[in-house]
Amino acid sequence: MKMSADVKLVIEQNLVDVRSRISHAAERSGREANEIVLVAISKGQPVEKIKAGYELGIRDFGENRIDEALTKQLALQDLSEIQWHMVGHIQSRKARSVVQHFSLVHSLDRWKLAQRLDRFAGEEGLRLPVLLECNVSGEESKNGWNLQDEPSWPLFQPEIERILSLENIEIQGLMTMAPWVVEEDVLRSCFRKLRELNEFLSHNLHTSWNELSMGMTDDFEIAIEEGATMVRIGRAIFGDRQ
Repeated sequence: MKMSADVKLVIEQNLVDVRSRISHAAERSGREANEIVLVAISKGQPVEKIKAGYELGIRDFGENRIDEALTKQLALQDLSEIQWHMVGHIQSRKARSVVQHFSLVHSLDRWKLAQRLDRFAGEEGLRLPVLLECNVSGEESKNGWNLQDEPSWPLFQPEIERILSLENIEIQGLMTMAPWVVEEDVLRSCFRKLRELNEFLSHNLHTSWNELSMGMTDDFEIAIEEGATMVRIGRAIFGDRQ
């Protein structure tokens, strides 16, 4: 598939709009736009669109499905500065591939997976950056540790301490997915809770995690206002998935 000039122009215009919205949201929260990492979600998009995004300055791309991602990575291996983010649920049997092919894991959601990522990272001689996926909305359909209720947070500490003891993975922050709703107060509450959870864990575990991965196409401006350092945006850049 050859990327038409018209399609690339649409992506360019979309990217200008997204970056402008990121900048204004950062300004409203008293931060600089360059503090926010834009992760372009390329799930379901052809490699030609990813290449167009790269040519327009995007360096961070997020994928949900490992097999799909590996095919794209092979096709785009000449893009030397590209950084691949795993943002989807990870099956334990595919942990080795994640370690070998991704720069950052957003979706560490259980102890067993932490152990496997640690083991394979050790075998590869690297230290894998990860984010802990936390379900702070309470939705049963969401992955991640269920941390909707603040009284449960101290009970979560021993689990995190176990992960911190692993030598080959490095926790850099937290990730969440907001509910599929349009009510701003619900979204804002979800993002604020993740930020407060991060502050709670940083204080009690005497560590400092800088990254909050939260916010997608429909809610990333609210997420930035509530402290997001990474936003995961696909449709607003590339259009609907194939």
